[in-house]
Amino acid sequence: MKILVTGGAGFIASNFIRLILNKHPEYTVVNFDKLTYCGNLENLKDVETNPKYQFVKGDICDEKQVNEVIKDIDIVYHFAAESHVDNSIKDPFVFTKTNVIGTHVLLEAARKAKIKRFIHVSTDEVYGSVPEGLSKETDSLLPNSPYSASKTASDLLVRSYHETYGLPIIITRSSNNFGPYQYPEKLIPLFVTNLLEDKKVPLYGDGLNVRDWIYVKDNCEGILFAGENGKTGTIYNIGGGNLEPNVKITEALLKILSKDKSSIEYVKDRLGHDRRYALDSSKMHQLGWKPKYDFNTALKETVQWYKDNKEWWKPLKVKK
Repeated sequence: MKILVTGGAGFIASNFIRLILNKHPEYTVVNFDKLTYCGNLENLKDVETNPKYQFVKGDICDEKQVNEVIKDIDIVYHFAAESHVDNSIKDPFVFTKTNVIGTHVLLEAARKAKIKRFIHVSTDEVYGSVPEGLSKETDSLLPNSPYSASKTASDLLVRSYHETYGLPIIITRSSNNFGPYQYPEKLIPLFVTNLLEDKKVPLYGDGLNVRDWIYVKDNCEGILFAGENGKTGTIYNIGGGNLEPNVKITEALLKILSKDKSSIEYVKDRLGHDRRYALDSSKMHQLGWKPKYDFNTALKETVQWYKDNKEWWKPLKVKK
């Protein structure tokens, strides 16, 4: 079996590649990545000599490159995306190009190559802000940022290729990930690394925006499980079930790193900042997957990883 992972040098996908090589040593995994600012081959230093792993530098928007890399592939796991909401507010066209056009190029190549299965990795942000209750896969899509709108568009394109052409697709929608190798622009790695550098942490608004947090290893297990066991043409929510306001996450990090609340700097809220995300993952639970990592333990392990790997993140913060 030959697997194509797009965006494999990124945070979630690099963890996914490590998982699939461990679980399926008989598979060949091709990492297709453009290596933008948040793509980092250092994320996969430990597997780069594995004979079953191959890196191909390329852009999912480049039809010629995509057609070449996909021609002998069996299954696609499509992670490649621009994902930082703040950046989508500053320069939304980059997100439209990568997340919509890039996905469309990949879908067309997958259709022509008669791919056996196409797993599209999406986000809970497509549902928009959820004042109460949990988002189900059948709920309306109400994205509020250019990022989430571009992911919504890509979800709909993926679905259309199943309905129109019979492409065997699966869509997974994950909640907020955290864990090793996350680029230090997202809340947890930014706050951890700032605190390790004795800097303040910039907390948006009143800090009461709620997110459903999932450890990246749980998410990767869920994506692989859905890809192998899910029904084609189906959407699966993958949530951690850890609903916490940002201020509580911040306070937990302060406690782990022996800092006090004077390290918090409240900053002007993000434009169009969604108040609350919350996923109903019961369909995945019925399929046979549930998260297995304890949130507090995983958070402490994540902090420890950043403490132990300063040589990984310090250059990234300088570059930023």
